[in-house]
Amino acid sequence: MTRTPTKLIADSFTPVPSLSQEPALSVTASLSGEEEVLGVLVAADSALPEGLDLDQEALTLLGFDGSAGSTVVLAGTSNPLYVLVGIGPLDDLNDAGLRTAAAALVRAVPHASALAISATSLAEVRPESAGQALAEGAILGRYRFRGFTGDAGDSPLESFVIEVPGANTGTLAALERGVAEGLITARATNIARDVINVPPGHLTPTNLGEVAQELAAQFGFTVEIFDEADLIALGCGGVLGVGAGSVEESRIIRLDYAPEAPTTAHLGLVGKGITYDSGGISLKPSDPMHLLMKMDMGGAGAVLATFTALRDLGVTARVTGWLACAENMPSGTAYKLGDVLTARGGKTVEVKNTDAEGRLVMMDALVLATEEGVDAIVDIATLTGAALRTFGSLIAAQLGNNEGFSREVADAAARADERIWPLPLEPSYRKQLDSDVADISNLGGPDAGSITAALFLNEFVAGTPWVHLDIAGTMQSDADDGWRSKGATGFGTRLLIETARNFRPRS
Repeated sequence: MTRTPTKLIADSFTPVPSLSQEPALSVTASLSGEEEVLGVLVAADSALPEGLDLDQEALTLLGFDGSAGSTVVLAGTSNPLYVLVGIGPLDDLNDAGLRTAAAALVRAVPHASALAISATSLAEVRPESAGQALAEGAILGRYRFRGFTGDAGDSPLESFVIEVPGANTGTLAALERGVAEGLITARATNIARDVINVPPGHLTPTNLGEVAQELAAQFGFTVEIFDEADLIALGCGGVLGVGAGSVEESRIIRLDYAPEAPTTAHLGLVGKGITYDSGGISLKPSDPMHLLMKMDMGGAGAVLATFTALRDLGVTARVTGWLACAENMPSGTAYKLGDVLTARGGKTVEVKNTDAEGRLVMMDALVLATEEGVDAIVDIATLTGAALRTFGSLIAAQLGNNEGFSREVADAAARADERIWPLPLEPSYRKQLDSDVADISNLGGPDAGSITAALFLNEFVAGTPWVHLDIAGTMQSDADDGWRSKGATGFGTRLLIETARNFRPRS
C-alpha cells in the first residue's frame, strides 16, 4: 500500500510558540496606580483589604462570599477596575488556591490584557511557590486554542503584575524566582494543550515528529525519529500493527535532554501517541467520546512539552523520552481481532480488541527505554475508560512496581496540583491476560480494566522502577475549572517536569 501523509499542519497551524508573545510578568511591593485591572484577594474569614469602598453587606448583595475561586467585578468608572477574588479561609490558603485565584481573575475580565493582582497576605505559602502558582494560574487560565479561528472570545494576556504590599527585598526576590519558573511550566503546559487540541488531520505521527524537531531546536533537546523502515528493523510490532490500517505512517519519536553538568541519574518518559483512535476494527460508537479521540495522544503531548522546560529550569538529570505514535484506523489492511503481534524484544501478544491499542504501541517504547538502561520510567497515557469511570475528570490513576518511586511521582503531582490516586498492581489479576496462542493478550476481563492494562505494561519494563499514569479522565475539561481551561488540559506536563526536576541518582 502506498502511504501519502497529509502534512497539513504546515499550511494551517503549528503549536510551536513565539516567545516574543509571552506576557510580561513582574512583582512589586507597591503598584504604580496605572493598572487597567486590579484583582484583590479576599479571604472568606478576614476583613476586607483597606481602600475598598465597600462593606460586607454590599458584598452579600453582590453574591460574593470570598469562597475559593469566586469573583465579583466592581463595575464603574474607576481606574483600575477592581475585581474581588475569593480565596476561602485564610488559614487554608495554599499554592493551589493562589493558582485558582489567578485563573479566576483573568477569566473574570476576558478582554483585559494588562492585569495586576494584590495579596495583602500569602498566609503560610512560601513566596517562591506563591509566585509560581500565581504566574501559572494567570497564563493557564487565559489560555484558548487559537489555531483555526480569528476570534477566540478573549484577549491574549500581555502583562501580569503581582503586588504584595510592603514585601521586603528577600520576599520580592523569591516571588520573582517563582514567577520565572511559573512562566516556563505554564508555557510547557500550553504547548501540550496546543498539540493535543489540533484536529487529527493536521497532526499525524509524521507531523508530530516535525513539531518535535522544531521545539528541540528552540528548547535545547535532541530528536531521533524512527520511521516505518526503522520500526521494522527494530521489531516494533506493536506500533506497526496498530498503524497498519492507516495511510499515515507510524513513528516512534525519541527525545533526549542531556544537561551541561549532569548527575548520573537517567529518567525515562514514555507517552502514548495515538493521533487518532477510531478503535480500528473494534470501531468506537459515534458519540462525543469518539470526537475527543484526537486527544488520544495526550500522553505523548505531555512528554514532548515537558522537554521544552528542562533546560530552562536547569534540570540536572538526563531525561530521555519515547513517543509511540500511530493512527488506529479500520481498513482492509488493519490489524484484526485474533492477530498476534510481536513486540520489541520478542514477546508475542494476541489481539483480543483492536481498541486496546495504546498498550500495544507503548510496549515497544517501554522495551526501548529499558534497553537504554534508564534508572526509572514514567509512562503516561489516555489508556482506559475504566480510569475515567473510577476517578472522573479531575484525578488520574497511578500504578507502579516500586513503592519509593511511586511516592516520588505522587509528591511531584501534589506540588503541581495535578491530582493522582494509586491503584494496586494486583498480581492475581494477571491471569486475565493469559492467551492460548501467544505469550500474553492485550485485554483482560470486564472488570478492573485500569489494573489489567497496567499489568500488561508491567510485562515490558524488565523490573525497572516504573510508574504508569492513566490520564483518560483528566486529558480534557468540558468547561473552565481552576487552572484547567476548556478543551485539552495538558495534564501531566507539570507533574512530569516536577518529577524530572527532583530526580536524583538511584542508590
